[in-house]
Amino acid sequence: MKRLLFLFFVIPPVWAQSPSAPAQPVWANLPDTTVIATVDDQPLTLGQFKAFTSFLDPASQAKLMVDPTELVRELAMMRKLASIALENKLDQQSPVREQLEYNRLVMLSQAAAGYLLGSATVEQNEILNYYNANRELFKQVKVKAIYIPFSATPGTTSGGKKALSEADAKAKAEKLVAAIKGGADFVKLVRENSEDETSKARDGDFATVTPADNIPDAMRAAVFQLKEGETSNPVRQANGFYILRAEQVTYEPLSQVRDQIFSKLKQEKGRQSLDAIHRDVNVQFPNSAFPGKPAAPPAGK
Repeated sequence: MKRLLFLFFVIPPVWAQSPSAPAQPVWANLPDTTVIATVDDQPLTLGQFKAFTSFLDPASQAKLMVDPTELVRELAMMRKLASIALENKLDQQSPVREQLEYNRLVMLSQAAAGYLLGSATVEQNEILNYYNANRELFKQVKVKAIYIPFSATPGTTSGGKKALSEADAKAKAEKLVAAIKGGADFVKLVRENSEDETSKARDGDFATVTPADNIPDAMRAAVFQLKEGETSNPVRQANGFYILRAEQVTYEPLSQVRDQIFSKLKQEKGRQSLDAIHRDVNVQFPNSAFPGKPAAPPAGK
């Protein structure tokens, strides 16, 4: 007999490598009351089968769509063995009794944690207050950029242009910054100097970034301290220097981030509930022999 449950619970990542989930079979759309199998003359409905398998990960659920019959046979075998265990009162013997109790504790504690995390309430005024108190989290900066690359082998040419050393690239970038702060047209300098072809074709338009975006720390620090119209000092990256200009500074409106804030506050409140319960648990160790101190290692080791 195939050990299908072993595959389900031990090596589901193999299935996760499938490029796409199979199409839903006809049986998936049957009513839950449909009897899909009989086990020792006892009916097994589609609803019962779905309940048994509802906790499986998405990849395993997709595998069921291909052939659910082996799992049905496995469930039937498990039911038979479980009935034998109960008839012989194995559930009342060690270590099965303790394992059952432990698993029960795990499942109930997970259910309670999920309940606390999911049942926390968030009022509309809390969302508004959070938004007002943390507006910088929702800042949007439209950035223009000039990119001056450098090479580990300066002097060589690339596309007919001389490759700069890091020191020369930095000096050039600093000179451009000084010119910009002296009133030079940023877009004109982009067209004449930037080596980032993508943004250069858009007159320096680089990106609109928010604090939640995954950008290098140095660029993040430079961008979000700029006021609208200001230009940064040269920002070093792996292969060049960026000159960044805050072309426009705005804030995401509350209407666009309300759901995001709601989820964050809901999660925070749920975790606060769990933390409060953790603090309230009173655990004492009256016997000095437990847990005690670990034994000293043998001499010379």
